[in-house]
Amino acid sequence: MSDAGVIHDIGYQRYEGPRLGRAAVLGALYQHGLRATFGLGRSAKSKIFPWGVAGIVLLVAVINAAVRSQTGTWLFDYYAFDDSMSWLVIFFVAIVAPELVSRDLRSGVLPLYFSRPLRAADYVIAKVAALVTAVWLLLGVPQLIMFLGGAFTSKTGMRGVWHEVGLLLPGWAYSVLWAFVFASISLLIASLTGKRAFAAGGIVAVFLMTAPVVGVLSVLPSRTANDLAGLASPMSLISGVEAWLRGRNDLGIDVGDFGVIYGIEAFCLITAGLLLLLARYRKVASL
Repeated sequence: MSDAGVIHDIGYQRYEGPRLGRAAVLGALYQHGLRATFGLGRSAKSKIFPWGVAGIVLLVAVINAAVRSQTGTWLFDYYAFDDSMSWLVIFFVAIVAPELVSRDLRSGVLPLYFSRPLRAADYVIAKVAALVTAVWLLLGVPQLIMFLGGAFTSKTGMRGVWHEVGLLLPGWAYSVLWAFVFASISLLIASLTGKRAFAAGGIVAVFLMTAPVVGVLSVLPSRTANDLAGLASPMSLISGVEAWLRGRNDLGIDVGDFGVIYGIEAFCLITAGLLLLLARYRKVASL
């Protein structure tokens, strides 16, 4: 009996197609993440909650547009729409953010991701971009419906339409700000655990449990404490940024002379959340 080895030709061939590189991987990861936020490509059960929230938000926008067409006045404008819907968006990101990152941690696919030409920064960018886009769509599409309702019922022709565009664009920018706040905080929390239930509970807790702190600070006898109370909660923080940028003191929060402090904290909150998220995945990639 011979001990010599035998080589069998089983038809393997070299890959000769295009090698797309990191950009294609990042784009694919972003597209997959965006689809996952709305349960696309998943079971019907995965679609119930995100599309249920989207349906409620769209219904509110339709009702708002209908009221304006009949009475000529809004129930709430583009800014107030975001503020009013932010409570629903909290529960949206509490379900969606763990789907984007906690699932990967639990299933152990991250070493496979990072064995390819994909850096930790690419992974973070794709996930943040997917959630920011999803939240912006959740708020921006209803705002578009409100715009169409206002534009088609305008009594001043194109002048009224352009006026409505001038209201919509800042409203969309405000939605982007909300989207970055929600995404940076929720993804950071979700990245800390592979258990989606724990991640969802942590996200809701951070947003909701800070609200009573604002209430306590706002009733203190100190005027300065009252003006700075909104800094204690992400939701009141963004409302404070709106009050500062629009020069309004009738929005349910008074920032006094500290508006710039609200702007700085909002920037730092988003930046810190993204940097901590990056540090988290750089640590995971190095394991």
